[in-house]
Amino acid sequence: MKNIFSSLIISCLAYCCYCQNLEYGHKIMFYNVENLFHPSDDSLTADEDFTPAGLYHWNYKKYNRKIAMIAKVIIAVGEGDFPWIVGLAEIENEQVLKDLCYNSPLKKGNYKYVHYESPDRRGVDVALLYRADSVNILRHRKIPIIFPFDSFAKNRDILHTAVSFNSGDSLEIFVNHWTSRFGGYAATVPKRNFYAQKVRDCVDSIIFKNNEAKILIMGDLNDYGTNESIFEILKARRIADNRKDIDLINLTLDLKGRNVFGTHKHEDFWGCLDQIIISKEFISSESGIRLFGEAKIFDAEFLLVNDEKYGGKKNYRTFLGPRYIGGFSDHLPIYISFRDD
Repeated sequence: MKNIFSSLIISCLAYCCYCQNLEYGHKIMFYNVENLFHPSDDSLTADEDFTPAGLYHWNYKKYNRKIAMIAKVIIAVGEGDFPWIVGLAEIENEQVLKDLCYNSPLKKGNYKYVHYESPDRRGVDVALLYRADSVNILRHRKIPIIFPFDSFAKNRDILHTAVSFNSGDSLEIFVNHWTSRFGGYAATVPKRNFYAQKVRDCVDSIIFKNNEAKILIMGDLNDYGTNESIFEILKARRIADNRKDIDLINLTLDLKGRNVFGTHKHEDFWGCLDQIIISKEFISSESGIRLFGEAKIFDAEFLLVNDEKYGGKKNYRTFLGPRYIGGFSDHLPIYISFRDD
C-alpha cells in the first residue's frame, strides 16, 4: 500500500508539471552573468584580478556564493520547471560550468553543457546549458572571429549548436557576446558589425539548405535592436513589420520589464543590450517547437537595488568598480517560452 501511495504521489507531481508546461511553455533563456571566474590562476589568460591576491580579492567563498546565486536565477526563470536551454556569457572556463551544473541546485535539472575556450584576452567565453532529458545535441562548433582590420585582437568566439527535442523537431542556436563599447561607441562599431555579418552569413547558409529551418540567436550583442549591426546587417526586425523579405524577428526590440526598461543600466539609462532573435519559422510553425507568448526580461525584485544616484532601480551586481557588492550580475536575464509537441 505504501509503494502504491508513493507511486500515486509521483504520478500526480509529474502530471502537475506536465500541465504547468502546457500552460506556461518550456523556457529558453540568456544571461550575462558578469565575470563568473574561477579563483584559480590560469597562466594562459589575464585573469589575475579574479584570484585571492588580485584586484577583486576573488576567493572561493565569493565564488561559491556566486555559483549558488546564478543557479537561483536560472531556477526562478523556469517557474517550477528548469529551463530547457540556457545561454551564458562571461563564464571563464569549463570548471565553472561543472560547478554550476553538478555542484549547485542546478544538478536536479540534469544539465550538461557545450563550451569552447575562446582567444579572449581575459579568458571569458560563452556557453550553452541544456537539459539532457529533453534536449539532444546534434552537432556544435565554435565560429572564430578575426577582424581583417585588427588581426591582433583576441575575440570571443560565437557558439553554434544544433539541437533536437522530444517532438523530433530541431533548432539552430547561436550564442554570442560581441565586442563591448569600451573605448567608445563609434570606434567599436566596425567590430560589432563584423560579428553581425558573420552570424548573417551563417543564417543565410542554413536557410539556403532548408528554408523552414528554425533558428535562435541570443546573446549580449552590446548593441541595441535599432543599431546598424542588428537592424541593418543582421536584418532582425520587429514582428509587427510583417514584411515578406524579413526572415529574422528580434523579440527583444523595444522590450521592457515590469520594473525596468532594459537589461542593463548605464548611469541613468536602461537599455536592452541582450537579445533573443528567431527565424519566422519559429513563430509560424503549427507543430514541433514554436514560440509561446512573448520574450520577457526577468526583473525579479531580488535582482535589483535602489539607485540612490539616478533614481529608480539598478542591477544588483557583483562588483562596482573593484568593490565587491555581492550581487548577481550587471545584466538581467531574458527568456522566451515555447511549445514542443
